Amino acid sequence: MPNPKRRHSQQRSAKRRTHYKAEAATWSVDTVTGETHLRHRAHWVEGKLYYRGKVVVDNAPAATEGEPKQ
Repeated sequence: MPNPKRRHSQQRSAKRRTHYKAEAATWSVDTVTGETHLRHRAHWVEGKLYYRGKVVVDNAPAATEGEPKQ
């Protein structure tokens, strides 16, 4: 297995690492709920899971027929 003959300088390593940058996450506002969320991610609002403005999962407690609505 090949190994370097000489040590790489610190400057050489720094030049290679200049392209490693942290990027800030992109936030969006949902058109239906108005909530701020990470792009391309589903988000929960009041017991409902939204993705691209549509309800994907609804975990809100449903009222049964026997109980009066408040």
